Amino acid sequence: MKFKKLAGLMLVASAALALGACGNSKDSDKGSADKSDIVTDVTEDTTITFWHAMNGAQEEALTKLTDDFMAANPKIKVELQNQGSYGDMQAKITSTMQSPKDLPTITQAYPGWLWDASQGDLLVDLGEYMDNDKIGWGDQAPIKEDLLAGAQIEGTQYGMPFNKSTEALFYNQDILTEYGVEVPTNLDELKEASKTIYEKSDGKVTGVGFDSLNNYYVIGLKNQDEDFTKDLDIADDASKEVINYYAEGVKDGYFRIAGSDGYLSGPFANGQVAMFVGSTAGESYVAKDATFEYGVAPRPEKINIQQGTDLYMFTSADANQRTAAYLLMKYLTSEDAQLYWAQNTGYMPVLDKVIESDAYQKSENTKIPAILAENTEHLTSIPVKQNADAAYNEMKAIMENILSNPTQDVDKMIEDGKASLDSAWNQ
Repeated sequence: MKFKKLAGLMLVASAALALGACGNSKDSDKGSADKSDIVTDVTEDTTITFWHAMNGAQEEALTKLTDDFMAANPKIKVELQNQGSYGDMQAKITSTMQSPKDLPTITQAYPGWLWDASQGDLLVDLGEYMDNDKIGWGDQAPIKEDLLAGAQIEGTQYGMPFNKSTEALFYNQDILTEYGVEVPTNLDELKEASKTIYEKSDGKVTGVGFDSLNNYYVIGLKNQDEDFTKDLDIADDASKEVINYYAEGVKDGYFRIAGSDGYLSGPFANGQVAMFVGSTAGESYVAKDATFEYGVAPRPEKINIQQGTDLYMFTSADANQRTAAYLLMKYLTSEDAQLYWAQNTGYMPVLDKVIESDAYQKSENTKIPAILAENTEHLTSIPVKQNADAAYNEMKAIMENILSNPTQDVDKMIEDGKASLDSAWNQ
């Protein structure tokens, strides 16, 4: 099964699940390589640089895995270079693309950050390496296909999924029990449960909120069978239904949005909100602060989102560096590495085989494993198109404006938002 350019298709039949979809790369692409160009054995001392934004326990886990890789591959030296926050790293990647020779060998990134890089032939087509007869994927456990598809740009497998997460419903079991509410499994149940909690608590406890407002909108659209694209009309019926569901709840008091820190884990910990939808990677914060029994359930919509960064390689790397970097990526997405990574960072495994394994399901101090298979059965991602990243961020601002002004005319605010969203897409 090939990993070359998809020519726009999504994922094919179940026989193709091993590693995603297939097609042909342009021979002229700098990022592509034929079989004779690929080094299959790194016999010379080779140093690669790896930009990342992992901190704390995440950086410790990445360092440990990298050290293990170098011990098994003594000719390869990996220099981990912490770039601080995601925002800092994105800014540095963007500025350094003006001088490609100064780019690292590989970096963590969201695909939307690298749209211009893909158009400028600055990225290596990883599919050429994954397909290679000698160092390709072979019988290594396949990456979850929705995650693999999310790391493609215009059908080319430029990225390798790594530190991934999705959204889940966190709930205060004590509050749900007190007010006789079951864990919601869909949006109708979520609305009714929230109303019940709000009314029975005399307005002291809000039912639910969503950490990421642009995620909420994009996921809601996808569950209405609409995509977040340049052609979207946010004033159409499907879009208004998504927006009004949340806006009506905020206006009536049973829904809320996060505070200035952007997260609802704080209000959740102090009992001000009974449930919230947030990243699975944030469970450690919930577990640390909760003084009650908390639970985790699948996000109450059929289609969920995949988020977190992937690993990308730049064409400024020479042949030995490319192979060394690919071998590191392959190792970081192996079963043993993914199990260690998931158990020590809170990120989800990118392999179904690990998600379903006894070792992961029996992980201590986490409630995510039990719901992850169901929670990631249908995943979507932010489209990787020109200016999609800017439009996605603008959608957050539009939702914040609407939900922060519940007494204002929602239809008018949607119309106003339409102009700013169109401007983001067309900048």
